[in-house]
Amino acid sequence: MDAYLAVVAKREVREYLDRPVPEDVLTKILQAGRATGSAKNSQPWRFIVLVDREHRHDLARAMMAPRNLDRCAVAIAVVLLNERLRFDAGRVAQDMMVAAWALGVGSCPNSVRPDEHDRMRQDLGVPPEAAVATIITLGYPAPGQPRPRPTADPEKIVAKLNRLPLEELVHREHFSG
Repeated sequence: MDAYLAVVAKREVREYLDRPVPEDVLTKILQAGRATGSAKNSQPWRFIVLVDREHRHDLARAMMAPRNLDRCAVAIAVVLLNERLRFDAGRVAQDMMVAAWALGVGSCPNSVRPDEHDRMRQDLGVPPEAAVATIITLGYPAPGQPRPRPTADPEKIVAKLNRLPLEELVHREHFSG
């Protein structure tokens, strides 16, 4: 799947098949994160791979959408070592999710409830000065969920997007209201 198609076609998947993500596919997703650019190449992230179903079930109570973490095949917690670099956390998460999509794996970013962040950090062994930026759930899409289509026409996808048109989003040289 080419990069443009992967980006425009990527959709969130919240229900997954009970099928593991092979280790070589997971490694490629993690490598996509590792390859992501960051401010001054600071690489302010670390990744915690969550494979154990019981562990994910226990962690799910701290999530805004517990069902996603509870029912996925695997998850990746993106730990941010410097909270001022939140933009970089978004970059790395999106790169991993787009790479997963291109590899046929669905994903969804998930937020830790603010009142549970300290417990989540403690449960994952994350140092107090770091933050759990997001937890990405991964798995093969269940029936009825969006799924990657490597031969789809990206222009047809773009034409059907429920997004503001470029004319409303793009301004040239200055913001024109």
